[in-house]
Amino acid sequence: MTDTPGWSSPDQPHQQPNQPQQPSHGYNAPPPPQQPTIKPGVIPLRPLAVGEIVDGAVSTMRKHPKLIIGAAAVVAAVTQILGLLVQLPFLDDLTSVATLDPNTVTEQEAIDQLTSGLAGFFTGTLLSVLLLVLGTVFLSGFITVIVGRAVLGQPVSFAEAWAEFKPQLVRLLGATLLTGLIVFVGAIFCVIPGVWLWVLFGLVTPALVLERSGVGTAFGRSRALVKGAWWRTFGVLLLAAVISWIISWIISIPFGLLGAATTGFSADPAAALSAGSLVLSTIGAIIASTITLPFTAAVTVLVYVDRRMRSEGMDIELQRAAGHGGV
Repeated sequence: MTDTPGWSSPDQPHQQPNQPQQPSHGYNAPPPPQQPTIKPGVIPLRPLAVGEIVDGAVSTMRKHPKLIIGAAAVVAAVTQILGLLVQLPFLDDLTSVATLDPNTVTEQEAIDQLTSGLAGFFTGTLLSVLLLVLGTVFLSGFITVIVGRAVLGQPVSFAEAWAEFKPQLVRLLGATLLTGLIVFVGAIFCVIPGVWLWVLFGLVTPALVLERSGVGTAFGRSRALVKGAWWRTFGVLLLAAVISWIISWIISIPFGLLGAATTGFSADPAAALSAGSLVLSTIGAIIASTITLPFTAAVTVLVYVDRRMRSEGMDIELQRAAGHGGV
């Protein structure tokens, strides 16, 4: 798909087909007839409304359920289960911190238990986050390829999507880590710079994967596409995040209740750290991630497509790539 002229950036040379000259119209001549909307895939090939972006993301998931939901389920299961296994060895240390009674131990013993428990907790959390990042990087790049094909109405198999994404995997990992670092540094000084940078570089993944660009070029492309439309981009990405949070919250409720039931709805802080409660919460996280991760990834790709259609006239290129060159 990235071999078609539709996804190349304006800086990449590509041949333009000969277009017939349009007749000029005088001031009193009627306007030219409006071209019909072309929709070969999940979205119409024209600048999109916010609802069309959300609907396009859902339509892509429904059109390719085995590819998208299947891959998301595997990634979510592997990352969440491994994360749970990483945290279990530190469970006793964390439980000792939650049940620490300063009246029964000396100050030094309390400090030692607190230091040991928190060190184990942060170690397990760090490893879990690293696993989640690796899984998210693979899933976001893989889904980017599928959404790109779905926009053009082109079929795609797992092998085709993987073959197209595989050369960009290492670059995407580096770009994702760099984006996280930049946003984190911005958030340290203040929340607002962190949010501004998150939106400014929010389109790095689709730019890198679909345009087959380098890391630096992808950052530049994201900045250029968001420029002049920061608030709209922020609104759409925030909407996707809110929808994902609501879905995760709804899914987590029954698993949270089941976890509480296994402890007899105990008010003891250590009860929430029991192995049974953690397993149930992990199952809930797997189900939620299977839905929310592909949804947010698909929305991000469609925001990228919309920005290119609005700022670069890419809808014409996509129409040609989809086989509507006569438009």
